[in-house]
Amino acid sequence: MNGDIQARAAAGRSVIATGVILNLLLSAAKIAGGLIGRSNALIADGIESLLDLFSSLLIWGALKYAAKPPDEDHPYGHGKAESLASLIGAFVLAIAGALIAHNSILQLIAASHGAPVHLPSPWTLLILIGVIAIKETLYQFMARRARRIGSNALLADAWHHRSDAVTSIAAFIGISISLLGGPGYEVADDWAALFACVVIFYSSYNMLKLSLGDMMDARVSPDAERTVMDITCAVPGVISAEKCRIRKSGLSYIADLHIRVGGDITVRQGHFISHQVKDLLMASALPLEDVTVHVEPEEG
Repeated sequence: MNGDIQARAAAGRSVIATGVILNLLLSAAKIAGGLIGRSNALIADGIESLLDLFSSLLIWGALKYAAKPPDEDHPYGHGKAESLASLIGAFVLAIAGALIAHNSILQLIAASHGAPVHLPSPWTLLILIGVIAIKETLYQFMARRARRIGSNALLADAWHHRSDAVTSIAAFIGISISLLGGPGYEVADDWAALFACVVIFYSSYNMLKLSLGDMMDARVSPDAERTVMDITCAVPGVISAEKCRIRKSGLSYIADLHIRVGGDITVRQGHFISHQVKDLLMASALPLEDVTVHVEPEEG
C-alpha cells in the first residue's frame, strides 16, 4: 500500500513543481507590468502570486513527508502532515486576500483625499488575459489530480491558482472600467480587487473547514463506509457487520469495524475470517492503509 501512496504523492509533487515554475514567471510578469503600466491591481496580484509560492513549496514538502511509511514513533504513518499543510495553505490564502484588501483600501482612502491616481496602460489587459487562461487551466488540472490521488493539500494549492485567476479577472474588469470611464473611474480596479477578496475569503473558509475535518478525524463519506460494509458482508462466515468507522490520514484511509460470526466456531476460525475481511478490503479500490477488524459472536 505504501508504494501506491508514494506514487500518488509523487504525482502530486510533480504538478506542484510545474505550478511553482509558472507562478514565479507569472508573478514577475505581473509585478513588472504593474509597475510599468501604472496598475496597482496588477502589482497586488503579482505579490499575491509570490505569497502562493510559499504555500506551494510547503505543500510539496508535506506530500513528500506524508508518504513516508509508518515507523516506531509514528505507527499510523505520517499522513497528518498533508492535512496540516492543507490547513496552513488555507491560512496563507486568507492572508493573501487580506493583503490585497488592505492595499485596495489604502488606495481608495488616498484617492478620496485627493491623491493623484493614474490610469493604467491598456496593454496591461493583455498580461491579465494570459494570466487568467494559464491559472484557470492550472487549477483545473491540479484539482483533477488532487481528487484522483485524494489530497486535500493539493486541492488547497489548486484553489490558490483559482483565486489568482479570480483576482486577475477582477483586475481586468477594474482596469477596463477605468480605461472606458476615464476621469473619475481611476479607482475601479481597487474596487474590483476588493470584490475578488470576498471570493478568496470564501475559498479559504471552505479549505479551512475541509482541513480541520481531516485533522479531527471527520467522517470520510457514507459511500466509502457502504463499500466497506458490502465487501465485508460478502465474506463467507460473516453474518453481519457494524460500527464501521473510516478516517482520512494523508492520502489514505484507516478503517475499523465489527463483524459478527457464528458463536459456535473456534477462535482460530474467527481469526481466519477477520483476516479474509482485511485482505479483501486492503485489495479493494479504496485507498486503505490499515484495517482493524473486531470479531464478535452472534448471540442466540
